[in-house]
Amino acid sequence: MTATLIDGNALSKQLRADVATRAAALTARGHRPGLAVVLVGDNPASEVYVRNKVKACEDNGLYSSLDRYPATLSEAGLLKRIDELNNDPKIHGILVQLPLPKHIDSHKVIEAIAPEKDVDGFHVANAGALMTGQPLFRPCTPYGVMKMFEAHKIALTGANAVVIGRSNIVGKPMAMLLLEAGATVTVCHSKTRDLAAHTREADVVVAAVGKRNILTADMVKPGATVIDVGMNRDDNGKLCGDVDFAGVKEVAGHITPVPGGVGPMTITMLLVNTIEAAERAAANA
Repeated sequence: MTATLIDGNALSKQLRADVATRAAALTARGHRPGLAVVLVGDNPASEVYVRNKVKACEDNGLYSSLDRYPATLSEAGLLKRIDELNNDPKIHGILVQLPLPKHIDSHKVIEAIAPEKDVDGFHVANAGALMTGQPLFRPCTPYGVMKMFEAHKIALTGANAVVIGRSNIVGKPMAMLLLEAGATVTVCHSKTRDLAAHTREADVVVAAVGKRNILTADMVKPGATVIDVGMNRDDNGKLCGDVDFAGVKEVAGHITPVPGGVGPMTITMLLVNTIEAAERAAANA
């Protein structure tokens, strides 16, 4: 049995078409959705992400501004710029690309973003609201994963789900969204004693630790859905995930590839969150 591939590129195209329609409707009413992206320093991976985010906005009818700063930018300088963007009515979403240079406190920066413009869903107000099932914004990567489950009609009610990783960006919010959908959730991490004992019982596994081959075929229950959020390089420098794809696809029922799985969904959900922010602002205008 070979797993059904969950194609993030194909699903992204469908969702982006809906984004473009909603963006056009808002623009026609004089409320063109706007996303501000702020990049500090010259991290090559961040450069790629930022370029893709700006292009995705332009391709789907959103306005996008990009602020690039040298790594020497002061924390105060960055906070001042965020304050200006918070007060700019043309901007509905603010995204500060992480990681930031070491002298800047990323927690302080995230908290400086107005919660109603926090399209990444990282602000404490949004993280707390997610905990109670009432978030303004869902973090983009877990939100994208939920859309993948929905598109492939993966039953989550009563399912055993294992999330490998406990980051604030993916692991914790992923667990919250799965709980909200009715799954029984186990969060595993670097201190988990017997990872395989948990994953072998799981109907759904989301791997999000940034460690190659953390999940191998012998650790997966036949027919399980496996979502690979990891981004790593193999020995040949080729992009790969956290899952041993070649082995696991022979056991799993559904699986996401890397690249072309969760990655495109993350940027798509950023657009969806920005549209939602713009629609809220237009409704309150």
